[in-house]
Amino acid sequence: MQIPDLNLLVTLDVLLAEGSVTRAAKRLQLSPSAMSRALARLRDVTGDPLLVRAGRELVATPRAIALREPVARLVQDALAVLRPLEALDLGQVRRVFTLRTSEGFVETFGPALIDRLALDAPGVQLRFVQKPDKDSKPLRDGAIDLETGVLDGDTGPELRTQGLFRDRYVGVVRQGHALATGAMTPARYGAERHVAVARDALAKGLIDEALAKHGVIREVATIVGGFATAIWLARSSGLVATVPERHTRGLREGLVSFELPILVPSFQVSLLWHPRMESDPAHRWLRGRLREICADPTI
Repeated sequence: MQIPDLNLLVTLDVLLAEGSVTRAAKRLQLSPSAMSRALARLRDVTGDPLLVRAGRELVATPRAIALREPVARLVQDALAVLRPLEALDLGQVRRVFTLRTSEGFVETFGPALIDRLALDAPGVQLRFVQKPDKDSKPLRDGAIDLETGVLDGDTGPELRTQGLFRDRYVGVVRQGHALATGAMTPARYGAERHVAVARDALAKGLIDEALAKHGVIREVATIVGGFATAIWLARSSGLVATVPERHTRGLREGLVSFELPILVPSFQVSLLWHPRMESDPAHRWLRGRLREICADPTI
């Protein structure tokens, strides 16, 4: 099927509105002869005369009258699609954004973010979902709008990323624990019973590798899938949890945190989104607020 020249819709819209080849030509900055040729093309495409002479005037045929309103709407919709984005009116935005993140992020940064949205964009709602893996498919298919995480080789190469903050690991124990006071050494830290965080059954990771350099092997009493659970166990038992410092600030209230006596690299937490959302005004605004809140050292 041959696609007709869609520019003819604009010409038809003006012709039907003006009811005159001369006036339509002037409005579209064309010569009367060029407009007459365009009308001839429209008659050929639609199979209808559209405008016929009645004395010295042109009058619309029944088909032209029926087309007047839908053609006008089509042209206006097309112009709206091609028009540059207007300034974002946050007060009029009504959207739900889905943010996928690891445990602790919502507890630490969620309150400030929700308060900011309530102040600036009360019609925007956040939906937080857990992050069981690093699969990029939910970002690609639009199931989620934003994600936080540590970039690695599994991160989809087409995704847009922006650093949010740097984090480091700290030890966590309950009040009155043997490690709550006193100088910390690798041997003293490793001698206690630990709760390890791992997505699979392999509990050994950065902490165990760093302890091994000091000839220390820690006792892992249990393995859990998230930092929130590890902190809960540290609060409820004599176990030691090792968790990201900023990421879990909101979860560690009332516990004793201490610097690790071993060298474990810090890491950067980033914001990820799909390129199709790059220029969306509301999405761009939300990304900016997330960066501002995560950059606040008091949170």
